[in-house]
Amino acid sequence: MDGGGQDLTGLLAAVAAGDRAALRGVYDRQSVRLFGVANAILRDRDRAADALHDAFLNIARRAEQFDPGRGAAEAWLGGIVRHAALDIARRQGREILTDDPALGDAAVDASALDSVAARADGRRLRDCLLALEERNRHGILLAFVHGLSHAQIAARLDQPLGTVKAWIRRGLAQLRGCLA
Repeated sequence: MDGGGQDLTGLLAAVAAGDRAALRGVYDRQSVRLFGVANAILRDRDRAADALHDAFLNIARRAEQFDPGRGAAEAWLGGIVRHAALDIARRQGREILTDDPALGDAAVDASALDSVAARADGRRLRDCLLALEERNRHGILLAFVHGLSHAQIAARLDQPLGTVKAWIRRGLAQLRGCLA
């Protein structure tokens, strides 16, 4: 429980039941952190605010889908915000996916690292991340912590897009193996 009374899991259950005050409670507790996630992806405060708004509409609509047995409420909320921010970035043409899985252009589930983190204690996750090659770890952190698209990572690292996608894909496979 936090200082405000109900914890996030309880608040999300109340939101699922239609409690608007509970939605406000989630917003009050998480909006600053979630705005930071959206802003890290979009690098534009106005668009980040739009993403946060879209995310809270989705949270209100989908709160019943939250399952505390599958992970932490913070991770679930973060995933919704990441998806909302990435949707805005894609609509504005920052990354055009071909939908060709052979090119690795299938959309990556932005909450993949959150779900891994929710299943493993933080120390174990850090140890597994440190065991990865630097390029794989860096790509994963840029994608899942900082919310950059593959194209943005490729530009930042001055590497071909396919190379960056392969690094992230291999790193995630190694990370899953380490945590298994």
